[in-house]
Amino acid sequence: MIRVLLVDDHAGFRAGLRALLSAVEGIEVADEAASGEQALALVGRAQPDVVLMDLTMPGMGGIAATERLVRDHPHVRVIVLSMSDDDDSVFAAMRAGARGYVLKGARKAELVRSVQAAADGEAIFGPVIAARMADYFAERERGGPAEPSLPELTRREREILAMVAGHLTNPQIAARLGLSQKTVRNHVSAIFTKLQVADRAQAITRAREAGL
Repeated sequence: MIRVLLVDDHAGFRAGLRALLSAVEGIEVADEAASGEQALALVGRAQPDVVLMDLTMPGMGGIAATERLVRDHPHVRVIVLSMSDDDDSVFAAMRAGARGYVLKGARKAELVRSVQAAADGEAIFGPVIAARMADYFAERERGGPAEPSLPELTRREREILAMVAGHLTNPQIAARLGLSQKTVRNHVSAIFTKLQVADRAQAITRAREAGL
């Protein structure tokens, strides 16, 4: 049985996570915390194997709480579960000792797999974060930023195009990236205009030709 501690300042989000994870055989939600300080106070009693940690909370944030948890309870695996997908947040979490980083809005299967992998000692990242990290280290290996595929698109537009190529719908993309559906629709429309394509099928073809 994998014991999980949920750390997020939004009670409704914790309730949703609890319902999702409690329905999975082999996973038990040991306790919940609304702040980093509360998480540190509960961890000794809850004895979690995995902590799902939000980054932005009142008081002690997720980065500081992760550093303390990893230092004082090295057997506990921390997975950051956040709306933020920027490089600074991702690498700050890794430096703090997090063993994974998954975006809020991830599919149930992705979240469950992340918990199970972390409990087994693996490091786990959602697909958007994994792609971001791969780009980062590839750039470092080449000694600097490389010319991106489809340079006419912004980084966000390339991310969304990759998800379109993965046959995700606009609502699924919005949930994965923490954006409104209107924002995603606007991005998709801009992608079509820049690539001079008429529909998603043509956009997918361009994405695959570009290696996305």
